[in-house]
Amino acid sequence: MYEIVQKLHSGWAYLALLLLVVAVINSIIGLSSKKEFTEKDRKIALFALAAIHTQLLIGFIVYFVSPLGFSAFGQMKDAALRLTSLEHPLINIIGIVLITIGWSKHKKLTSSESKFKTFSIFYGLGLVLILSRIPWNLWF
Repeated sequence: MYEIVQKLHSGWAYLALLLLVVAVINSIIGLSSKKEFTEKDRKIALFALAAIHTQLLIGFIVYFVSPLGFSAFGQMKDAALRLTSLEHPLINIIGIVLITIGWSKHKKLTSSESKFKTFSIFYGLGLVLILSRIPWNLWF
């Protein structure tokens, strides 16, 4: 079961990252071109939010059914083990929290510029954090 859920987590990551990158690029373009914030822009951000939260839930399942379990915490000298057991989950949760804050903040804003700016900052920071802790050696 672990292998199936792990492959789902790895496969879904491509979709989640793609949607997140599209949302960040869309918000930067909207901010720089001073365009009006539309329903399409809201849906792009919402789909990215939903995909990244789904990825988080799948990640929790992977983490808790992992054959390593919590025994990895005793081996923090091993960089690869530390990345997958501590750094990857912790930093990605922080990134997802930032993305969620950005989504919540945009609902209270009225101007298009402030909505695009909020998405650019919070979704962008979340994306950078997530990309910084992906175990790239396991992806390729």
